[in-house]
Amino acid sequence: MQKVRPKKALGQHFLTDLSVAERIADTLSGYKGTPVLEVGPGMGVLTEYLLEKGHDLQVVELDGESVEYLQRNFPSLEGRIIAKDFLTLDLDKIYEGDFCVIGNYPYNISSQIFFKVLDHKDKVKCCSGMLQKEVAERIAAKPGSKTYGILSVLLQAWYDAEYLFTVSEHVFNPPPKVKSGVIRLTRNNVSKLDCDEVKFKQVVKTSFGQRRKTLRNSVKSLCSNPEILSDPIFNKRPEQLSVEEFVYLTNLISK
Repeated sequence: MQKVRPKKALGQHFLTDLSVAERIADTLSGYKGTPVLEVGPGMGVLTEYLLEKGHDLQVVELDGESVEYLQRNFPSLEGRIIAKDFLTLDLDKIYEGDFCVIGNYPYNISSQIFFKVLDHKDKVKCCSGMLQKEVAERIAAKPGSKTYGILSVLLQAWYDAEYLFTVSEHVFNPPPKVKSGVIRLTRNNVSKLDCDEVKFKQVVKTSFGQRRKTLRNSVKSLCSNPEILSDPIFNKRPEQLSVEEFVYLTNLISK
């Protein structure tokens, strides 16, 4: 059976440890009745377990060689392989209702994948999978941590984030230069933030743009009313603020 050659330009690192693949598939064990979209299946090491466990699965794969491999080796996926780039895919045309996203994500676009999930937060009930350990830790980081940043706040406003386990670089072909981490994001009960959501995103991004400075210095340019700068929250640095405090800050700045 001819295997797919990993392509550096696509950030491909094929998982070779089947036990890790099964553990990743198990992160969606609570969502058997919800359709699942796997991003970047490659040669189907995770796909096999998702099908085995009875998920209603579609896969999206940009690499033509991988698409041909999947067509040859997974006849049950007929009509369920989307040969496109996940980042440009119109997900609303594929799913009218709720769905989950999973994958052994290409390392070079993992952050972009999660920002895309965020754009579809009203439908994506759970998003799990493997990405480089540093980004996985950042997504799940809590306030006060050095890794807590833009991705942490924006995702945790809408999802409960769990860092599940670490994966060695030695179980991939080719081995990546870094360790990997498996995370799970589960949609929380927030349907609307108690502030202007566009402004919230702007405040978070501006705050972390100068993360070593206090908020008084980093978000000053967004404040039309200088009197609000006397609020004690402006003495803090961005990594000290919870999602709720960023909502409070956004409302302050909007005055």
